[in-house]
Amino acid sequence: MAKLIECIPNFSEGRDLEKVEKIVNVLRGRDGVKLLDYSSDSDHNRTVVTVIGDPAKLEEAIVEFAGVVYENIDMTKHEGGHPRMGALDVVPFVPISDVTMDECKEMANRVGEKIGEMYSVPVYLYEEAATATHRKNLAKVRKGQYEGFFEKIKEEQWKPDFGPIEMNEKSGCTAISARVPLVAFNVNLGTDNLEVATKIGKVVRHIGGGLRYVKAMGVMLEERNIAQVSMNLVNYEKTAVYRAFEMIKMEAKRYGVPVVGSEVIGLVPMAALIGCAEYYLQIENFSMDQILEKRVME
Repeated sequence: MAKLIECIPNFSEGRDLEKVEKIVNVLRGRDGVKLLDYSSDSDHNRTVVTVIGDPAKLEEAIVEFAGVVYENIDMTKHEGGHPRMGALDVVPFVPISDVTMDECKEMANRVGEKIGEMYSVPVYLYEEAATATHRKNLAKVRKGQYEGFFEKIKEEQWKPDFGPIEMNEKSGCTAISARVPLVAFNVNLGTDNLEVATKIGKVVRHIGGGLRYVKAMGVMLEERNIAQVSMNLVNYEKTAVYRAFEMIKMEAKRYGVPVVGSEVIGLVPMAALIGCAEYYLQIENFSMDQILEKRVME
């Protein structure tokens, strides 16, 4: 079986689609690397990319990709609903086949060192690649966001792992990790009251006493004039998608607000959606071997 690593870089542009295409094009037509998906959101002003490949060739592609991101995005002009600390905001590496988490951690370190040196961008390692316990949680690393990092970076406990020990005004800083697959799952509410979504997000997320493997926040979808609970399910096997969805529905009732839809950002493991089908259809005898496409691919 071939060695494969997945990378899901998020960059801080989701409105200028010409610029998005210019950045994503770096990952097209490369030997040993396949662009699987990319999704831009104008309200978040952010694009999420999913690419997979041979470890060595993927590493080379991501370093080049980073340079094009920094060249095309100016953080001094960036505004959006999603928390961010830099132009190339996060770069997680995920083991897919015949690759260990340790190998992904080593790649995160190599890529972080190269980005820091080549582009003069401060780099922080998080999740499994974190160099300290207080840096494992991305929310803690990114707290203060781009604007706050000009002072935060001066604090001893927040010196970057790689790159200069001062903020890059144009590009900000970048967080790189090794982690298990996550599901980016958002739930849309039938209200234009952002405060309701924010309160629900605080209750649902783990740090607020909610579900163990959920990170959540409220954002406003300006184009649709509705509020959204935006989530990352960092371990869908232990906190299922349907469980997060049902908890949001339950909390929304407190405010007399309906759930009007949901969305998945980027790619999602098949098992995460099959778990939802089993729950909502109350299937009692199901196994993965009953998936037609899975059997055809074997």
